[in-house]
Amino acid sequence: MLLVLFKKFLGKRQAHHSDSADAQTPEQIVILIQEGDLRLRNQFITDYQPYVAKVTSRFCKRYVDPARDDEFSIALGAFNEAINQFSPQAGRSFLGFSEQVIRRRLIDYVRKEQRFSQQIPYSTFEVEDEEDNIVNPVEIHQAVEQYEKQKGMEERRSEIIDLNRCLSEFGIRFGDLVDASPKHDDSRQALFGIAKTLSNDGELMRIMLSKRMLPIKELLAQVKVSRKTLERNRKFIIAVALIYQGPYPYLRDYLHIREDHEKGEDVRE
Repeated sequence: MLLVLFKKFLGKRQAHHSDSADAQTPEQIVILIQEGDLRLRNQFITDYQPYVAKVTSRFCKRYVDPARDDEFSIALGAFNEAINQFSPQAGRSFLGFSEQVIRRRLIDYVRKEQRFSQQIPYSTFEVEDEEDNIVNPVEIHQAVEQYEKQKGMEERRSEIIDLNRCLSEFGIRFGDLVDASPKHDDSRQALFGIAKTLSNDGELMRIMLSKRMLPIKELLAQVKVSRKTLERNRKFIIAVALIYQGPYPYLRDYLHIREDHEKGEDVRE
């Protein structure tokens, strides 16, 4: 549950389409894309990645990790294909049509994988090790891969639990962060910059950790935003600064931001 909240906290933009898309149906947006709006296509695909992941997970009857599972890549390609093939004259919704295309491509993928496994049995890869034991490198590789994946999930969960404990010392609940996450991409990126500035300053972090509060006065001397902006986004900045500064390598990977982005500019007041 905490992992889901964390993804929503840092990826809230996926649940909010661009301002121009908010007033349009998916069908209307697809028509504009088919007319050649490449930028809108990229934004539309990004916005609907959670939908694609949901459809894929439902088909596979398990959680599909967009960052790791081939099935998600297949489904995302099928979603893009559906954009090209959709016809409003057919009298059906785009999402319904895209789900059909996604399922069709996933079925093709599963059948292909099954044929491959039937044509090349695991026994083909069996070899003898130095002690004359029969081993199968393919099975070993898959076992190691599954172990690493499970280990990664457990370590991410452990990091989130520890972060949740640290946040509680600031009177912040993890569930609060979903609502605290800025709606706009530019605002979120700017706040990432402020949090990075905070985490890189040992004195500012010392003040924050000792007083259990955001050092607004000291931070104002280093960033180009108003006091109101810092106060309104206090929870978000504290959480991201703790992630940057703390022992959270997996959570830092979730941030997906450039190290050299601007520090604090363009925050929406």
